[in-house]
Amino acid sequence: MTGEATATTTDRRPPWTWPLALLLVAAAAAPLVLYWLGNVDDQRLVDLDVYRTGGQALLEGRPVYDFVTPAPQLLPFTYPPVAAMLAVPLAMMSWPVAQWVWTAGIFVTLAVTVAYAFRAALSRFAPGRTAVPAEGRRGGLWLPAVFAVLMVACTYLMPIRDQVRFGQVDILLVALCLADCAARRPVWPRGLLIGLATAVKLTPGVFLIYLLITGFGPGGRPEQRRTFLMAAFTAALLTLLPFLVIPSDAADFWFHALLDPERLGANAATTNQSMRGMLIRLYLPDTPTSLLWLVLVAAVGWYGFRHARRAFLDGHTMTGVALTGLMAVLLSPVAWIHHLAWVVVVLGALAGDGRDPVRVRVAAGVWLYYVVPVPWWGVAIKAAEIPVLSPVLGKIVQNGFGLGALALVWLLASWLPRRREAFRPLA
Repeated sequence: MTGEATATTTDRRPPWTWPLALLLVAAAAAPLVLYWLGNVDDQRLVDLDVYRTGGQALLEGRPVYDFVTPAPQLLPFTYPPVAAMLAVPLAMMSWPVAQWVWTAGIFVTLAVTVAYAFRAALSRFAPGRTAVPAEGRRGGLWLPAVFAVLMVACTYLMPIRDQVRFGQVDILLVALCLADCAARRPVWPRGLLIGLATAVKLTPGVFLIYLLITGFGPGGRPEQRRTFLMAAFTAALLTLLPFLVIPSDAADFWFHALLDPERLGANAATTNQSMRGMLIRLYLPDTPTSLLWLVLVAAVGWYGFRHARRAFLDGHTMTGVALTGLMAVLLSPVAWIHHLAWVVVVLGALAGDGRDPVRVRVAAGVWLYYVVPVPWWGVAIKAAEIPVLSPVLGKIVQNGFGLGALALVWLLASWLPRRREAFRPLA
């Protein structure tokens, strides 16, 4: 034994370290939470109000898809009928209680997402596996401190801020899909959570494609096939269940509400950062817009899923999950800014175990880009009406988060594998 500076240490973490870390996270998040929960009532957690409206419609025996939230929002329920069934407990709570319960849930699921997404980096500070030089150790303080820093950093990403602002469900769906893919020894049947997420909001169905292409074909893994079958079975079961319990609402959703994209809101709005949203803002005729969108869906989908499969088969699960999550945003007809909660997983994949300074700097740059309100800067540039500059630059910046998502696909698919090859630190 040579007693090297990076030798494994035992855990001597004081019992107060995790409570202190959680207190720091709570203190850092408090201004954001109090600001949005202190907003005027009709502007507060409006998406949570939509969820509760679906549950309330069922409790009152009213048609789910004819029910809207109170004025001035007048927002309809846009999710599959099983989501309305799951929202009944929210509708049974008082509005103030539901706000606090849901907001707490956002941070719990964000913590789950951060723990999985940054597992490679956090494991360096875990008990018995510390790789921090001996002179830099603090008796087990590092893991809670690093986790707290990552939580605070991710809390202030704009897609996560919008989770709190609107009371959105996206970070829960991210956590469900990520846990199903990344948990080493899940206590649930793997695939169950992806099936649940898909039944609740459809867009996580991209993970069925991911499981399919990583489980079948040359080099496919048997465990992925089993996961795919479980996910597909769960999604199908939860989709068919409402036809037995609330058949008229189920039929109304699948044969009417689902076919009306305008129910989701103005598709040309700045907040729609999907590829279709960016194309709609070019204001071309409908036919060329639709044709161009289909071409882009095919091209980006092929590129993204192909590299997600390669990442998984090469042992880089987080990269595969991050790429698939970005597909959920880019390929969807409508993807609001809060749908980009997948950027948390992207940051974890880019940073890796934190030993490559270039990867860490790139991750930091991506973090900063998604902290600032880039698309709204584009709106301001367009409003300035500077000849030539405003129409062109303004539109590019207005599409900034969607274009950024396309750049992230390239970073994860092409740049990151080359960077892994270039950086091979000594063991």
